[in-house]
Amino acid sequence: MPDVFSKAKRSEVMSRIRSHGNKGTELRLMAVFRAQGVTGWRRQIRLSISQGGMRNDRGAVRPDFVFRREKVAIFVDGCFWHGCPEHFRRPKSRQKFWDAKIARNIARDVSVTKALRKAGWRVLRLWEHELAKQREKRLLARLRRALARA
Repeated sequence: MPDVFSKAKRSEVMSRIRSHGNKGTELRLMAVFRAQGVTGWRRQIRLSISQGGMRNDRGAVRPDFVFRREKVAIFVDGCFWHGCPEHFRRPKSRQKFWDAKIARNIARDVSVTKALRKAGWRVLRLWEHELAKQREKRLLARLRRALARA
């Protein structure tokens, strides 16, 4: 099925999708933290990771949330953009493009997670669907375990 928008309109629509500060992901987790009295976190902190033994700006990542003292980095991954095995639905149009895009996102996620762990960070990757109200207790238990191990 062809796109219902013109190329210019599709570009405008896609440009409005934010890479951080999304209501369904980061802002939802921030609300959970505040409601449960979880403190010590910061948002969008740049962490340098070494790549090939060298540290540089290209080797920096920005987890969605960072607990510096505990060395815990949290990423909240959207189910569509990061290829959630439970909720990802492959678009019907431009499948080669979307397959490649999602594969690159997944590969980057794996690479960043490995690099941060190698640098001594505990990495928590949360799916968008894990932020649902009915899963909040499980989410908090997982977070508390990660923070307690530090």
